[in-house]
Amino acid sequence: MDDKAKILLVDDREENLIALEAILSSLDQDLVRARSGEEALKALLTDEYAVILLDVVMPGMDGFETARDIKRRKKTRDVPIIFLTAVDSDPDYAFRGYAAGAVDFISKPFDPWVLRAKVSVFVELHNKNKQLREQTALLREQAAKLREQADLLRARPERVAERVVAVQDQLEVVGKRLPQNARADFAELERRFADLRSVLDGPGEAAP
Repeated sequence: MDDKAKILLVDDREENLIALEAILSSLDQDLVRARSGEEALKALLTDEYAVILLDVVMPGMDGFETARDIKRRKKTRDVPIIFLTAVDSDPDYAFRGYAAGAVDFISKPFDPWVLRAKVSVFVELHNKNKQLREQTALLREQAAKLREQADLLRARPERVAERVVAVQDQLEVVGKRLPQNARADFAELERRFADLRSVLDGPGEAAP
C-alpha cells in the first residue's frame, strides 16, 4: 500500500514545474504535473490530493477559474489550493484568489524553505485526516460485528428455550407411559432436567 500523499502541480511553463519538483522532492511524496486547468480538473477526477499548487496566469482556464471549478465539486471542494503568482502581480489577485477558494499565495521565484514548509503542513493534515477516516471505518466495521454477535446471543437463548420446552413436553409424555418399576429412575431424570433448566433460565428466574 502506498502511503505517499499526492501533490498536484499546475503550471503551463515547464521551467516552473521543474523548479517545483526540485524543491518538493525532499518531501518524498507523489508529485503530479498538470500543464493547464483542464488537465488539473481531469487529474482530480481519479485521484485524491493533499494540496494543489496552482499557477494564476495560464492560457485558456486561468487559476481563478480552475479554482472555482475545483471548489464546485463535492469530491474536491476541501482540497487546499495554494496560488502561485509573480512578485509583481496585480494586487487584486489576492482578493480574487481567496474569493475563489485559495488558502495561501506563494510568489515566484519560489523560496524553497517557505514552499516546503507550507506544503508539508497540508500533507501532514491530509495524512492525519486519512488515518482518522480509516480508523472511523474500522470502528464502524467492528461495531457492526458486535451488533451481529449481540443479535446471535439474543437469538440463541430463545432457540435454547424452545428446545428445552420441547424436551420437557417429551419427558411428560414418556413419563406417563413408563411402567411403575421405572418411576424412580425417571424421577431422577426429571430432577436433573429441572436443575439444567434453572441454570439456563439464569439466577432469579423461575422455570415455568
